[in-house]
Amino acid sequence: MSHRGPPPATTGRRRNAAATREAILRSATEAFSRLGYDGAGVREIAGGAGVSAMMVNRYFGSKEQLFAEVVDASFTPRTVVTGALTTLSRDIAAALVDRTAPGADELSPFLLALRSAPNPRSAELVRQGIERHVERHLAGLLNGDRVRERSALALSVILGVWTMRSIIGNTALVEADPDRLARLLEALLTILLESHDGRPPPPGRAAACHTP
Repeated sequence: MSHRGPPPATTGRRRNAAATREAILRSATEAFSRLGYDGAGVREIAGGAGVSAMMVNRYFGSKEQLFAEVVDASFTPRTVVTGALTTLSRDIAAALVDRTAPGADELSPFLLALRSAPNPRSAELVRQGIERHVERHLAGLLNGDRVRERSALALSVILGVWTMRSIIGNTALVEADPDRLARLLEALLTILLESHDGRPPPPGRAAACHTP
C-alpha cells in the first residue's frame, strides 16, 4: 500500500506571486507618476520592485499593459469625487482644498495623467481610465440632462484647481483661506452638479454657497 505525502504547498507561492505583482504595481505607479510613460523604463520599475525586468514582463506582458493596470488601480479609489448628491459639491470642494493644501500628499492619479499626456497612447489609456472609473461614477450620481458633459466639466475644474494650486503654485490659490476657497469651489461645482438642466441654481441656492 503506497503512502501519500501531504499535498504540495501552493498557498505560499500564490501569496508570494500576489505580493510580487503588488510590488511591481507600486513601483510602476511611482515611476510613471514621476517620469511619465516615456520616461519610466521597465528596468527601473523592476529595480524598484526588487525583481528582474523579465519578471515584470512575465506578470504584465508589456510596458503598455502594465501602464493600463496602473491607470485602473490609480483611478478606481475615490480620492476627491466622494459623497452623495445632496452634499456632492460641498464634499468635492472640501476634499480638493484639503488634498491640494501645501504639504499634502501628492495625488498620484493626477500626476499620472499630467506626466503621461505627451505620449498619444498613454494619454488614450488615461482618458479611458478617467471615463471608466471617475466620469462614469460622477455621472451616475447626477440627475437631469447632459450628465456626461456636466461630469466632464466638473472634472476639468478639479484637475485645473489641482494643477494651479499643487503644480504651478498659483499665489492666490496657495495663500487663500481654505474655508473661503472651499465655499467658492462649492458654488462653482453646484452650477454643474446640482442643477438638473445645466442652468445656474436658483438665486437662494447660489447666495447660500457664497455666504462668508
